[in-house]
Amino acid sequence: MNTLDFFLMRTAIPEWQIICRLVIALFLGGAIGFDREVKNRPAGLRTHMLIALAASIFSITTLEIVAGLAKTGHSADPIRAIEAVTAGVAFLAAGTIIQSRAQISGLTTGASMWLAGAIGVACGFGFFSIAVLATGLALIVLVWLQNLSEKINPAVSPASKNDVKP
Repeated sequence: MNTLDFFLMRTAIPEWQIICRLVIALFLGGAIGFDREVKNRPAGLRTHMLIALAASIFSITTLEIVAGLAKTGHSADPIRAIEAVTAGVAFLAAGTIIQSRAQISGLTTGASMWLAGAIGVACGFGFFSIAVLATGLALIVLVWLQNLSEKINPAVSPASKNDVKP
């Protein structure tokens, strides 16, 4: 094996599919992150895109490892990669949750980060329909349900928080 072959190892998944999986993960993570960015939350567009991209890379790498081991007659458990992604993203998401006095903030951002990781995993494993559906549902929750929440309880709307004087 020459040096060039070492750096250009053939993958079990065709390279064009890997590129598509990564780009779709970026796009879908960005769709969720855009909502957080517009609302000026601690983790926005780039954070969500990077989480989805990283989760997708972990998933693709897991599939490649499983395929490589299968050639040698060995097996691996791909669920372990999902567990690792979940734990890593949960750690990041927990960092966005802030408790101050009697208020807790950042829970929705933390949840959306965790979701971006799950969407990235789905893209990495090639389950685009799941990833797209999950992104659509997430946007409904983040946009439409926020408007509904503000109508139900105007005291928690972002505009009313600016009106409160210490």
